[in-house]
Amino acid sequence: MLNNLWDIIKLPFRKEKELYISIHDIFGVYPRNITFYKQALMHKSIMHRNEKGKPVNNERLEFLGDAILDAVVGDIVFVHFPGKREGFLTNTRSKLVQRETLNKLAQEMGINQLIMSSGHSFSHNSYLGGNAFEALVGALYLDRGYDACMKFMKKRILAQMINIDKVAYKEVNFKSKLIEWSQKNRVKLSFELVTQSKDKNGSPIFSYQVVIEGVEGCTGKGFSKKESQQLASKLTLEKLKKEPQFIDAVFEAKGKRTKMEEEPVNLVPDTEEKMDFIIPQGGVQQPQEEEKHVTAFKEKVYSENSQPQSGNAAADSRKTADDENEEFDLSDISAQPQSREEIIAAAEEQAFKE
Repeated sequence: MLNNLWDIIKLPFRKEKELYISIHDIFGVYPRNITFYKQALMHKSIMHRNEKGKPVNNERLEFLGDAILDAVVGDIVFVHFPGKREGFLTNTRSKLVQRETLNKLAQEMGINQLIMSSGHSFSHNSYLGGNAFEALVGALYLDRGYDACMKFMKKRILAQMINIDKVAYKEVNFKSKLIEWSQKNRVKLSFELVTQSKDKNGSPIFSYQVVIEGVEGCTGKGFSKKESQQLASKLTLEKLKKEPQFIDAVFEAKGKRTKMEEEPVNLVPDTEEKMDFIIPQGGVQQPQEEEKHVTAFKEKVYSENSQPQSGNAAADSRKTADDENEEFDLSDISAQPQSREEIIAAAEEQAFKE
């Protein structure tokens, strides 16, 4: 009480009176060491350096404040919900300290107006307010201690600005959100069972992993399939937002899959050999004459499709030859020389015979 009174008395003489008042409006106490709070409001985009040339920003205080918030909120949730399981407590704490919640608190409390940053950085960083909130909690811890942080979260945040019961029992279906996103972007989504075991009390524990286009996402554990898939979906959604390389890998895999699906399926090649190397003669392909081979004994050998002439066929062949001999009978032709008179006499004799 006396400390607060002394801080009020010294306030008019402070050089940075406006900042002191702003910190008091946020935490309910006046700063003892204003340097912590000034650093908590410095974003790295302003490129501020100390006397030794080292960069000065709120990243280290943000790290510290994140750890303090987890401890303080975990303590409050543990006391507020006696008998609840670890999964419920973890889920509730995560909702209270998630970036979206801290961003909203920073906006409502006027922290965004106190941040020192470049305008470009502020417009492109949606978590700037939440990060500054964590950094200020880290500054409060260094300046006033753990009890001041507990009082701030318990009396100021969870009593006046956030309904802890409403947050705890608010059901957010992250799995449905992830499925909706996958359908809009036409990517394949699946939930793969990683492990299934039991804890020391015999309660089942499920572990599911999200797989998008064959790319492994995040894994979630829970006492039911629903709980584990919900946690895996939530973590994967956060990963899609924060890690551009992950979403790039997903759409690269999708591109490869859709490219393969769009390519026409080639027909199975025919095994029959084409004889297109034979050029038909005269425009019409003539049947090939059966090839016959001559053996060493001067005998004609036929292929198995051809047959040697039978007895009837041989007789017909000889008969045809005899007819041809009768038609062209040359027996009366003599090679002996004859005189002109003998030729004329022979011709007359032949004429009288007919």
